Amino acid sequence: MLFENLNVWKRSSRLCCDIMEEFESNKNYALKDQIFRSSLSIPSNIAEGEERETLKEKIRFYYYAKGSCGEVITQLLIAIETSNIHKKEGFRMLSEAREIAKVLATIIQNDKNKLKIKGK
Repeated sequence: MLFENLNVWKRSSRLCCDIMEEFESNKNYALKDQIFRSSLSIPSNIAEGEERETLKEKIRFYYYAKGSCGEVITQLLIAIETSNIHKKEGFRMLSEAREIAKVLATIIQNDKNKLKIKGK
């Protein structure tokens, strides 16, 4: 399957675009740069994982994507708390980042189970 067809890739790409649009005119350049990078890392690592040759490599890149979700969640919480983002939009994106992290955790666990079965 092409990574572009994966729902989790589509959702994380949309989240990245939403973050970029929301923070475009933000004057807190350090926060803006960091959240741009971490949000872009989520779909990028999903794509890289899907393009790898082994399931073990795929899992590693999905862990990176999940870690980037944690970064985005942290940065959104800080942006909301410091009024660097509209609260309503910030909480919507925060909820989506948490859901994406849950989906990634499920995929990782399922793939780890596949590795265990193959190992037996």
